[in-house]
Amino acid sequence: MGKITASSTSLKPDPKFKSLLAGKFINCLMHNGKKSVAQQVFYDALDAIKEKIPDKEPIEVFHGAVENVKPYIEVRSRRVGGAAYQVPMQVNKNRQQSLAIRWILGACREKKGRRMALKLSEELLAAYNREGAAYTKRENVHRMADANKAFAHFAW
Repeated sequence: MGKITASSTSLKPDPKFKSLLAGKFINCLMHNGKKSVAQQVFYDALDAIKEKIPDKEPIEVFHGAVENVKPYIEVRSRRVGGAAYQVPMQVNKNRQQSLAIRWILGACREKKGRRMALKLSEELLAAYNREGAAYTKRENVHRMADANKAFAHFAW
């Protein structure tokens, strides 16, 4: 059922930390195929995190942030007898990861005015501490799923 894209087979870890998740994140951050620019932004953000919390590895903060933003349950529309219900469903691993990455980057891109590296470091720190726009988004998704628990029997 799940679509398998080439990205999962040909995904390379990032050069500095050898992390697959970081490699994926850099690819999502990239615009117009400018990977070196995206890497620079990402590493600048991690350096800024290193300055703010010197006793933690910045890559661990990054992994923790993505982990905290991952949703475990989401609502999907399901039509039953002419009515559309919001049915809470489990989220599979790949989708959890891509949603978390998308929300973190979306939160950064909505903030205006400062360098992307600064916005990214702030958002990652916020997510690591279970706060910030991306984490709020996850909480709202969970809340929606909780509110629509009554329709869980429509899940397939």
